[in-house]
Amino acid sequence: MKEIKVGLIGLGTVGSGVVKVLERNRNLITSRLGARIKLSKIAVRNISAPRKVDVDASLLTSKVRDILEDPEIKIVIEVMGGYEPAKSFIISAIKAGKHIVTANKAVLAESGGEIFRMAEEMGVDIGFEASVGGGIPIIRSIREGFVANHIEEIFGIINGTANYILTEMTEKTEDFHVVLRKAQELGLAEADPSLDIDGIDAASKIAILTYLAFGVEVKLDQIYTEGISHITPMDIEYAGNFNYKIKLLAIAKKIQGALEVRVHPTMLAYDNPLAKVEGAFNAIYVKGDAVGPCLLYGKGAGMMPTASAVVGDVIEISRNILKGSHNPVPLWIKPLGGGGQDYAPLHLKEPDEFSSRYYLRFTVVDRPGVLSKISGILGNYNISISSLIQKERHPVDSVPVVILTHTAFERDVKKAISEIDILPIVKGKTVLIRVEDGEEVEARD
Repeated sequence: MKEIKVGLIGLGTVGSGVVKVLERNRNLITSRLGARIKLSKIAVRNISAPRKVDVDASLLTSKVRDILEDPEIKIVIEVMGGYEPAKSFIISAIKAGKHIVTANKAVLAESGGEIFRMAEEMGVDIGFEASVGGGIPIIRSIREGFVANHIEEIFGIINGTANYILTEMTEKTEDFHVVLRKAQELGLAEADPSLDIDGIDAASKIAILTYLAFGVEVKLDQIYTEGISHITPMDIEYAGNFNYKIKLLAIAKKIQGALEVRVHPTMLAYDNPLAKVEGAFNAIYVKGDAVGPCLLYGKGAGMMPTASAVVGDVIEISRNILKGSHNPVPLWIKPLGGGGQDYAPLHLKEPDEFSSRYYLRFTVVDRPGVLSKISGILGNYNISISSLIQKERHPVDSVPVVILTHTAFERDVKKAISEIDILPIVKGKTVLIRVEDGEEVEARD
């Protein structure tokens, strides 16, 4: 029986899961592939370090070149994480004519275009299903299942840590920092949780999905990114009064030839399927012009779900090796997105061009005429009020006023808030949360 040799770079959580899946399901994989997948070498930083999985010591090496320079290794799995030296290892492997499987969202978000073009030139495959959504097959769905569609929009809950925190805050009315500590104790948040709670992890993932779905390379510094650390139980309570939940949402949507890409806390109506995604689970909503709305749901991280996606890519590439063919990424990015002669390039919107509904919470002195001053300024910027809540709270000399607007432009809302926040009647910085419920607004000069 034919044998395909594989090298693994990294033996942390995901790498250990890959070893487990290959070993546990060896017979199943062999029968479905018609060939054996053999793990030939594993590159690690410290050979003597304790492991989460038992491996034959003869497989371990501290030199990545032992994998990159081995002509018998056809597929390199990179699961070490981080930007460098992971990117250099991936490029070196491609130059050596080896196929790549990676879970590295950071590298692909920042350098995916460069890597994909190099893979096309070298005639090698890249599998990266595990880079977004863990065990959720979103990459394969966009690449194959939705290939006949113009993708119109993607909305994703794609960071389990942030979703867990917001779920706990909603269900138990606990403060953000209390829930964050709990998440760290449970191993759901890192000691330094900034990538998760500041929205950077989600931004990396939506950058990859944007490239696949729309054919547009978007760098992280081009994505408006806002985290969840400023969300309070008060805002969650008021969102509930309006029948909304707050989620950290990654958004990429095409509107009139332009593309919006952003990550921020978002209010979603209770009956929105994404609003029902709880705990550390992920979900990704995709709308195509032919297929309509679709929702993929599952575990977005963790040893075994992510390893499942990695090994799935290894099997797919192994099939191509057995057939003597390859499927380089750019060949199927072009027809999906805006590239090529038959497609007009998509303009990437600046944040000021975004439009949505807005939740605004003002902290003001408790005296007559306050609301009229606020509504007057909003009106000056063509921002109309949809709903309003004003409740007495202590201390009695300052009260929250909560407004839900109709759809408005970001630039107008920001200008209005800057005027409102300097009023003597305002006692704190205005809290702004965007609302997504499909209401549109026509552009104006």
